[in-house]
Parts: sequence; C-alpha cells; structure tokens
Amino acid sequence: MALLTSDYHNMSSCPENATICNGTSCLMPPNNFNKILNTVLSTTITILLALVMFSLGCSVEFKKFWSHIRWPWGIIVGFLCQFGIMPIAGFVLSLVFNVHPLQAIVILIMGCCPGGTGSNILSYWVDGDMDLSLSMTTCSTLFALGMMPLCLFIYTKKWVDSNAIVIPYDSIGISLVTLVVPVGIGMFVNYKWPKQAKIILKVGSITGGILIVTVAVIGGVLYKGSWTIDPKLWIVGTIFPAIGLTMGFLLAVMSNLSWQRCRTVALETGMQNTQLCSTIVQLSFTPEQLGLIFTFPLIYSIFQILIAILFLIGKSTAYFSFLERDMRYRSRNGE
Repeated sequence: MALLTSDYHNMSSCPENATICNGTSCLMPPNNFNKILNTVLSTTITILLALVMFSLGCSVEFKKFWSHIRWPWGIIVGFLCQFGIMPIAGFVLSLVFNVHPLQAIVILIMGCCPGGTGSNILSYWVDGDMDLSLSMTTCSTLFALGMMPLCLFIYTKKWVDSNAIVIPYDSIGISLVTLVVPVGIGMFVNYKWPKQAKIILKVGSITGGILIVTVAVIGGVLYKGSWTIDPKLWIVGTIFPAIGLTMGFLLAVMSNLSWQRCRTVALETGMQNTQLCSTIVQLSFTPEQLGLIFTFPLIYSIFQILIAILFLIGKSTAYFSFLERDMRYRSRNGE
C-alpha cells in the first residue's frame, strides 16, 4: 500500500479506487503496472532469445562444438578474459573515477557477469567462430554459478559486505537452459536437415539483431525517469565494454588463436549478460539505492551494442576493401 497525499482545492472527493479517504489524503492501492509489464517483457524476451539461440544452433556442427569442449584452449582463454580481465577492469575503473560505493558495486557486478547471448548474435555477423562462441557462452554461464560469488567476494570488500549481494542462481539456471536446449535442438536440425538449417539461421540472425536494438529502445523508454544519474557512470559505461573487447582481442592474439577466434573472444569478453546484472541489482538494493545505479546495466548494454556495431562496420569495410583490391588485381592481370 502506498500513501498518496494531495491538496484537493477544487475536488470534493478522492479518486474512486482510493481505499481510505479523509478529504485531503488518500490511501491508494499499489500500482503494479510496471511490475506486470516488466514480467511480461522479460518472459517475451526470454522466449524470443531462445528462438534466436535455436537458429544460431543451426550453424553449429556437433563435432566442432565437441572439439572445443575436449580441447578447450579457446574456452580457457575466454574464461581468463571473462572472470579475470573484466572484474579487475571494473575494480580499477571504480577506483580511478572514485565513484559512490553503490555505483562501484554495480560496476563490479557487471564485470563479474557471464557473457550474454548478444555476443553470439554479433559473432555470427562478424564471421566469428560460432562453435567457439556458443561453447564459451555456455561454459561462462555455468562457471558463473561459482565464479560470480568468488569474484564479488574478492573485489567488493572495499565497499560492502559481499553477503549483501544476492546472486540469482535461478536466473543463471534459466539462462543456461534457454541457451543449451535451443542450441542443442538447432545442432540436431543442422545434422538432419542442413538446407533448412541455413534458412532458419538467416532468419534467426536478422531477428536477433532486431531484438537487440528493440530491447535497448524499450529499456530506454520504460526507465527514462532513471537517466538522471552521475555522469561518471556514463563514462564508465562507455569505457568498460571497450576495455573488454580490446583486452579480450589482445589476449586471444597473444594466445596464438586464429583471427576468426580472436574476434569471437573479443565479443564474448566485452558483451556481458546485462539482464542478469539488472536482476542482481534489483534483488540486492532498496528502491532508494536503485535510483543511483539502476540505469547502469542499460547504459552498458547500449554502448556495448554501439561498439560492437562499429566493430562490425570496421570488419565489413575491410572486407569490401579487400574485394575491391582483388578485383583491380584481377582486372590488371586479365583474369
């Protein structure tokens, strides 16, 4: 129940849905519209993401996927990036910008989250290694069950008791199920009906790209009242994903991975599961505290998408430039 107090100069009664009214103050029933809308959107997005992951699974061959599990060098590199580089980067950014303790916590929570499904969609568009991308996302989500509490315990002690942060194991479990099951079905479809799988993959990849942009726009509209926050969070939200993409790429290069896998590791490192971060923040903090930090996951999400799009544009530009040079070479040599 929420108390709504108003001075009715020109009104003789309270609204019809008021439960208690003394002429000047009305006790109103709680407004559950946003909660219901959030639940509906979360359910819808989860279902759509599962369908997108099914379509991406149609690009995966079981033998190649299993080879990454049996000889997991790429997964190990991704693990070091995901739960090594990102938490440290969040910790350093919080110290450098001297942010509010609550803001430092949300930055660290974001850094400790596993990779998101957006990295799989972008990996397809930049011609990454889809077998590695999906195996990395699956493994990082599974490892998050233990690594998130450990990383938060290590890095948040400066600001807060890590026991105060609620890890939503059920949400992590749901993320894992909505990833593994659709991808597994997609792999089976690719094995049995490869021609149909290619059509499903094209439709799903386009749908996934539209879904990423749509979620960002909807989030910006629904939570537009929360955009007035510390400018430092805007700066950190811009730098943080860029650090993840850059450091992930460099570590992959130093690990002697192929260029295709380097692109994949970069995206898996920089593109975090922002939905999981939002869930943890809502479970761990009071409404008053949320006003300081709630928008950060959305800021991070927007800028990780923008940076990934620039990554895609750069890759596409380089590809078309190569084609143009190749055509000129063939023309000069009469081919």
